[in-house]
Amino acid sequence: MPICSRCQHPVDTQAINCPYCHNPLKAFGHPGIPLHQAQDNSWLCDRCIYDQDNSCNYPQRPYAKSCTLFHDYEQPLIPAKVTPTSQMGWVGVKNWLKRHRGIIAIALMIGISVLITLAS
Repeated sequence: MPICSRCQHPVDTQAINCPYCHNPLKAFGHPGIPLHQAQDNSWLCDRCIYDQDNSCNYPQRPYAKSCTLFHDYEQPLIPAKVTPTSQMGWVGVKNWLKRHRGIIAIALMIGISVLITLAS
C-alpha cells in the first residue's frame, strides 16, 4: 500500500487524493497516471534519469517538486528478466517441444520419407 508523501499515511493504490491531507496522488485526476512528489525540500530532478541525459522538457525543470515522468536513475528502466525455475530442466524441454510441435512434426515427416526412400 503506498504512503502519502506529505502526511505519511497509507492510502489506497487507486486513490486520486490523500483522504487525510487532500494531497494529489494521481496526475490530472486520473487513477492510471502516477504523480511523483518530492520529499521535504528536495527536488525530483536531482535524481531523475531524464534530467541526467538532458531529455526532460518539463518547464519546472530543474526545480520540479512533482512530476509524472520521474524515474530514479538508480533503478533500471527495464527490469531484469528472471527466468523462473520451472522453465529450466525437463519442464523447459517440454515447454519448448509444445511451442514447436508443428516444426517437429514436419521434420519427422521429412525424416520418415527420407528413410523410406533410402530403404527402397
